[in-house]
Amino acid sequence: QVQLVESGGGLVQTGGSLRVSCAVSGGTFSRYTMGWFRQAPGKEREFVAGIDWSGSNTNYAESVKSRFTISRDNAKNTVYLQMNSLKPEDTAVYYCAIRVVLTVSSSPSGYQWWGQGTQVTVSS
Repeated sequence: QVQLVESGGGLVQTGGSLRVSCAVSGGTFSRYTMGWFRQAPGKEREFVAGIDWSGSNTNYAESVKSRFTISRDNAKNTVYLQMNSLKPEDTAVYYCAIRVVLTVSSSPSGYQWWGQGTQVTVSS
């Protein structure tokens, strides 16, 4: 049984930084492509960032490029999302997800397992 547990969300002011983490258990983490998605109230879930199994290839949504950084530690079975220069429009529940295909996908349907999410709120 694969499980993903996000942590690190919270309340931060505009321009601040936050790092969210996602710990994976029950599977072979080093073989997985990982993605971060977010969902704001009344909106669809959207892709934020993705990273391949090795950490060599990453992909970002245009709205977060140069502000967010995805990384992973295969020894700790954990993927991270460092978020800098946060804006109120970044407010959402952030989810991590596992994709068993080698390439990063920006479509939620391309991911097979999901965490429960962690709330990130950016105040203006």
